[in-house]
Amino acid sequence: MEIKDIKRIVELMKVNDLTEFSMKDNDFELALKRGSNEPQVVYAAPSAAPAAAPVAAAPATAPAAAPADAVDEDDGLIEIPSPIVGTFYRKPAPDAENFAEVGTEVTEDTVVCIVEAMKVMNEIKADVKGIIRKILVDEASPVQYGQPLFLVEPK
Repeated sequence: MEIKDIKRIVELMKVNDLTEFSMKDNDFELALKRGSNEPQVVYAAPSAAPAAAPVAAAPATAPAAAPADAVDEDDGLIEIPSPIVGTFYRKPAPDAENFAEVGTEVTEDTVVCIVEAMKVMNEIKADVKGIIRKILVDEASPVQYGQPLFLVEPK
């Protein structure tokens, strides 16, 4: 992540009056907290090197190491991440069918869920062609920017 991206996030925090923001990518984790007029970086370090975190940061818990001969069942699957912070919904209305289920074949333009942010319902498209293998978020759960929502087996 570049500094211009972090500055953009800080500006969005100000505009939307957010006091906290966090995101996690494959090799980067960022958490911002705003208490006064200026935001403070609480933790910003590559997640592969948690020792570089400031002392004020909460301790990171490392996942248990897998045996060398273990095979990751999610290998080769593509994540569909949340493009925004909000609330995750699998269907367009409480009495409607879910947009997608495990086993649903999707294309780049298939709507797979909705993320509500500030009373706006944002349709999230798959952006990948394949079959949904895992749904990683429960209905009506809060999601963060970049958080994986689905895992798709590419076709």
